[in-house]
Amino acid sequence: MTNKIKTAIVEVLTNSQKKSLSMEELAQALDMQKSGDYKALVQTVAVMEREKMVAFNQKGKIKLPQDALMIEGTFRGNERGFGFVTIDPEEPDVYIAKEHTHYAMNGDTVEITILKNSDPFSDKGAEGKVVAIKKRNLDQIVGEFTAFPPEEVAETDLYGVVVPKDKKVGQFKVFIAATGVKPVDGSIVIVELTHYPEKDYAKSLEGIVKQVVGHKNDPGMDILSVIVAQGIPTQFPEAVLKAADAVPDEISEKELIGRRDLRDQVIVTIDGADAKDLDDAVTVEKLPNGNYFLGVHIADVSHYVTEDSPLDREAFERGTSVYLTDRVVPMIPQRLSNGICSLNPHVPRLTLSCEMEIDPSGTIVSHEIFPSVIQTTERMTYAAVNGILEADDPELIERYEAIVPMFTLMKELHQILEAKRIKRGAINFEDREAKILVNETGNPLGIELRERGVGERLIESFMLAANETVAEHFNRLKLPFLYRIHEQPKEEKMQRFFDFAAALGIVVKGTKDSITPKTLQQVIATVEEKPEAPVINTMLLRSMQQAKYSAENEGHYGLAAEYYTHFTSPIRRYPDLTVHRLIHTYATDTSEKTKAKWAENLPEIALHSSQMERRAVDAEREVDSLKKAEYMADKVGEEFDGIISSITKFGIFVELENTVEGLIHLNDLKQDYFHFIESQLALVGERTKLTFKIGQKVKIKVTKAEPETREIDFELLSAEEVPALELPHKKQRSKQNQKRTSRKPKGKDNKEGSQGKKKKKGRAPFYKKVAKKKKGGRKKG
Repeated sequence: MTNKIKTAIVEVLTNSQKKSLSMEELAQALDMQKSGDYKALVQTVAVMEREKMVAFNQKGKIKLPQDALMIEGTFRGNERGFGFVTIDPEEPDVYIAKEHTHYAMNGDTVEITILKNSDPFSDKGAEGKVVAIKKRNLDQIVGEFTAFPPEEVAETDLYGVVVPKDKKVGQFKVFIAATGVKPVDGSIVIVELTHYPEKDYAKSLEGIVKQVVGHKNDPGMDILSVIVAQGIPTQFPEAVLKAADAVPDEISEKELIGRRDLRDQVIVTIDGADAKDLDDAVTVEKLPNGNYFLGVHIADVSHYVTEDSPLDREAFERGTSVYLTDRVVPMIPQRLSNGICSLNPHVPRLTLSCEMEIDPSGTIVSHEIFPSVIQTTERMTYAAVNGILEADDPELIERYEAIVPMFTLMKELHQILEAKRIKRGAINFEDREAKILVNETGNPLGIELRERGVGERLIESFMLAANETVAEHFNRLKLPFLYRIHEQPKEEKMQRFFDFAAALGIVVKGTKDSITPKTLQQVIATVEEKPEAPVINTMLLRSMQQAKYSAENEGHYGLAAEYYTHFTSPIRRYPDLTVHRLIHTYATDTSEKTKAKWAENLPEIALHSSQMERRAVDAEREVDSLKKAEYMADKVGEEFDGIISSITKFGIFVELENTVEGLIHLNDLKQDYFHFIESQLALVGERTKLTFKIGQKVKIKVTKAEPETREIDFELLSAEEVPALELPHKKQRSKQNQKRTSRKPKGKDNKEGSQGKKKKKGRAPFYKKVAKKKKGGRKKG
């Protein structure tokens, strides 16, 4: 009987989509939940552990022993040569030493074998060895080309070398085969890779130039390089542009058939002053019964971007518009996004409307979702609305006299909706936004902090209400639909947050596996006026999962919303365009065939849209880092006040008032030998007990700002005194940590990396070796 159970356990663990199962999950899978069966299962698992047939992970879940398997995962490289392999997001990564990487590159899909299992009692993770590279993550690279002299081209059969723009592969040199496009020195190029790292060529790649993007000295080339390196398309295909050109500039009477005509209503858009793609408009009235009427009208992009058309396929691939410092990379051609799809004032536009009746408590008591045509009364800006509602600006009040009462109602309704969200537990992080001001050539002139006024917040409230209403409507109809979900934080991240809060004397009520957003909201409110507020906010943000798109409704944790989707921005987000398409489809067709089609297609749309959103965010952050480093370049030597924003084992990150963040290297803290206390994110001096914590005020001097590497370094001049922390007893200096080598953050080069090691005399460069091997000397990747 025991052997039969053993076989069944191995079979379940082998076929399970999860890498590990709890005892309860295993019992359920084997139908052994009755008392006697469960006891037999526990005893069998204990025997199998002794026999090394199964193992327990750090959470006490059961898994097959890793050393008995060849495991596939994703390699994440470190600039020092070692790396980690992610097998399962729920499991700790496997450490791969430098000598065991098998020349894997960041993002590669690899096959590994386990050399040493994890030890849950010492917090030591598993160690592995890459035995095969199953799939290369990179097939092209963007970088700056340096040409070889003609005699070297003749000798090596190489045009020159490219240094990648992507920091993740910045340690590699890409040698360019003397075939295909021959760029000029200083060109920014796209290289198709033909050879990957291997023995004797661990830090080199080889490829062919496929496209010259421009020259490094061209205006705006720095941002364009980031866009291209992220794989974001810079131009629309000819077929897509032709399809956009074929769309009429004006609406025909035929297009109004089946639409509710709302052109006589007072409807306004409220956006930033520089916005050109206006995709949402609103109206508010007070009803005779004391309730509020809220109309949210969204550009009907799906009317023009039809399913599976060239416009639709391109919009799907792009997933989202990308908003960068001085430009927008649009999801659909600007002829549509800024033209017939944009809800420009005083002209008719096709829309999808969500009209809601809301009682004084903020409850939506009824709603309608339908196709419509509107004509906006005014194109309002946030600044103008804030001037009317917050500053009582007499000129603005006089100019918009006819609609000022509606703005007053909007503020009233927003406050009701916001209060309802807070009451149910929505978490509100007031994060500072910075806008980098640049001149016509893209050079940064300053950094402007954006403050969200009532104008921005009321539009947010109205869009949230519409998104929730649409999501709930279709969920209750039990139709396949696309949702915006935000999952509950992972247990281990919550536990770290609990430990951190406790160290600051803040008790968080609840358990790590069932904490409610209401509880976290209360934590933020408790510390709002205290010095530790930035600390708690930072740690709580890090504890959250990323929101994403899903074909399954799992609610939105951060908003404390049971139903949520994205309905309000179809000009710039493909999921919203998909939601519009679903609304139109289900208005006339809810057949089993149609439901089956969308049930099959929506998971792919959700996954791809989430990935493209992540790509856009990465590009936006990289361009911000680039421009901030460029802005600080002429401020080297100047002193600034700042606040410690993060602490790691390699140093202290400090954020200035203008949101610029720089690093004080651990090696540059000469006052003492500092230990990193991870549980409290603090550095503590071994001798002096001098303590550095998140939220601490400091004065710094800028010592380095390099746009090319995005590095900004600071020197610590002074810091406010904070209570000293005691070092844990186990924190003792070892020979290894006495060397005081600092680890660098993701995307930051250490001094050795930025200055480079001295070359050994007599060592032949890569291209000389290639010349000796001649063509075909390296394996194709």
